This record gives sequence, structure tokens and C-alpha cells, in this order.
Amino acid sequence: MTRGKLMACHECDLLQREVAVPEGGALRCARCRAQLYREVPNSLDRALAFSLAAVVLFAVSNVYPIVGLSVNGTVVETTLLGSVNVLYHDGKWPIAGLVFATTVLMPILQTVTMLWLLIPLKFDRAPWGGPAIFRLCHLCQPWGMTEVLILGLLVALVKLSAIAGVVLGPALWSFGALMFVLAAAGSAFDTRSLWSRVSVVEHVNAEPDLDEASLQGAVTAARCGLALCHDCGLLASVRADAHALHCPRCGALMHLRKPASLSRTWAYLIAAMVMYIPANVLPVMYTNSLFGTENDTILSGVVYLWTSGSWPLAVVVFVASIAVPMLKILALGYLTISTQLHSRWYAAERTRIYRMVEFVGRWSMLDIYVITMLVALVQFQALATIQAGNAAIAFGAVVVLTMFAAMAFDPRLIWDEVE
Repeated sequence: MTRGKLMACHECDLLQREVAVPEGGALRCARCRAQLYREVPNSLDRALAFSLAAVVLFAVSNVYPIVGLSVNGTVVETTLLGSVNVLYHDGKWPIAGLVFATTVLMPILQTVTMLWLLIPLKFDRAPWGGPAIFRLCHLCQPWGMTEVLILGLLVALVKLSAIAGVVLGPALWSFGALMFVLAAAGSAFDTRSLWSRVSVVEHVNAEPDLDEASLQGAVTAARCGLALCHDCGLLASVRADAHALHCPRCGALMHLRKPASLSRTWAYLIAAMVMYIPANVLPVMYTNSLFGTENDTILSGVVYLWTSGSWPLAVVVFVASIAVPMLKILALGYLTISTQLHSRWYAAERTRIYRMVEFVGRWSMLDIYVITMLVALVQFQALATIQAGNAAIAFGAVVVLTMFAAMAFDPRLIWDEVE
């Protein structure tokens, strides 16, 4: 048996054999049903093609206006970077930085790092600095939120149409195409195929043989002294008393279990709970017009969409901006408490809850993008202006903190009690 034929589930740590999967199929963990890998035909070529298309769409999306607002012959247009600039000059630099990072910086870094790795491999060359570039690409993946931005733009268009005439810009359509292209590139970028190709080009085997006798009676990787790299998926031997190990293949830190997982999860959760209160109580927007000043909270924005007839968008905003952050906090709290109490009940169900929390985390950014567009476009000094409120900063902090909490929690701790 070779280590290349062994794999460990990243959610329950179960050791399993690698088996052939038909094209387009996926292999799931026999115990917790987490996806171990998917067989994508010509994965690297597809990822390269989609990444090159994403570069072109990025340029169009950030050069041309996204949307414009026309009032009495005066047209106000904005680009994504222009919206970030307005927030920054209004003193809301934390929100400006968050929007810039999640819609511009992280997607660009993810695309550039994929191209950095894939273009040399296309010509049978090893990418320079491959391990570090790969780790950067893996780091950027959870924080690129182009698809959430598109939904936020749709909600903003409904609100803007009640203020003045809406002029759709070329960047709106290119952002829509970019959403699909980035999703396709990320789906086609197969880590297993990448490192198999790198090993062929470099004539190096990073997966040495493993003595089968050492696995007798072993159920999990940790039981036989193997740690899983969460970046590249490599199994490597580690001593039980070792504090940390660098992955022999990509250089990422490896642990048998995430260090101080529960305490770090609690720290992020408590901070998120504190920020959740001002995020929903304080105004997220201030509207100044000829008719006076109006303060809008997140809930009042949902009520406006409902009463204006856009009830599907009202439901989406309510779920993404109010229900999801609260349910994420409750779900992570339940997972952390049950794990601390060494509960053995419903391990598979608790793992599915964690998987769901990790998946929906980014969608809470919806309201932040709506506010960004409204603040950038409604700047008619004589008629109406919109400014972001302090609740927007608190809400952005809730989104980031709950995402950090989900990343800090180690679902393998759930299964340690079952063992």
C-alpha cells in the first residue's frame, strides 16, 4: 500500500482507499458523506481557459460603469472601485476595505495565482514558487464573493428604481458573466491533478510508501500518526508530541487537530454576538432628501422591499442578512458546546450542520454590497444623498467573525468521541 492510495476525510479523519471515479463523478466519505474529490476531465486545461477569460472580464467589469442613476438630466454613474472610494471618503474605511478585498483583491489574487501555476505546467515547466503560490490561492478561495455581489446589485436596482431612472452599465453584464466564469474555474481547478502534474514535471514523488503493518487496527489518520494537509490533501507522518509540521509538498502548517480549536471558536463567536446587536439596532443607512432625514435599519429595508411588491427579494435579504447570521451563531454555538461536553450523539448530523454553516457564510455580505451601491449612486446634493451608518461596520464584522469561527472549528473533534 502506498500513501498515494490512502486518503483521510478532512471532516472526520477517516482513513480510506482512493478508488477510480467516473468522469464528472465524486467520491464521498463512507462515514460523514463529505466530498473527498471530484473527477473532472481535462481539469487543468479547463481551469486555465476559464482563468484567462476571467482576466478579460475583470478588466471590463472594473473599467466601465456598473449602473447609473438619472434625475432631471443629471446622470450619476459608478464603477465598483468608485463605490469603494466613496465609502472611504465618507469615513467608512472598514466597509470600503472589506468590499474591496472580497470583490476585487481576493478574486484577482485567486485568478492570478491559478494562472501562475497552470501556464508553466501547460508547457511542462514547474511553476516558480509553486508551494507558496498554491497556499495563497487556497487562502483566497473562501473570500472571493462575486456571486454575492451580483445578488446585492439586483437588490440595489430595485431600491434605486424607486428613486430615479436606472441606467444599466456594461460592467453589470460582465460581472454576471464573471460570476459564472470564476465558479467554473474554481470547480475545474483540481488539486489532485495539479500536484500529480507537478510531480511528473519535477520528477519528484512527494508521497513515499507507507508500511501497511503500521495501519493495522487504525481507523483515523491521527490514530496511526498521520496528519492531513488541508491545503493540498497530502498525508504525512507526524509525532504525537510534535506541535506542528510543515507539509512536505506545499509547505502549509499541519496538525493532527487544529490548535486551540474550541477556544478560538468561542472567541470569534462571542465577538460576533456582541456585534450582532448594534448591527440590527443601529441604522445602516442615512437618507437625506427634500422631505427630511430617514434612518434605515436592516429590518426596515426588508419591510420596504416587501411593501413595494418585491417580496422575493425581501425574503432573500431577510434570510441572508438577518436569519443566516443568527442561525450561524446558534449552530456554531451548538457544535462547540456539544463537542466540549464530549457528546457522541448525531455525529453525522452535526457534521452536516457544520458543512452548511461553512457554505452559507459568505451570503451574509449581501446587505453590505447593497449599501455600497446606494451610497455611491444617490449623491444628488440638492435632492437626496445616502450615507452608510455605523451598523454597516458592525454587520460586516459579524460576517467576518462568523466566517473565522467556522474556519477555527475542527469538525474532526466531533468524531474523536465516537472513536
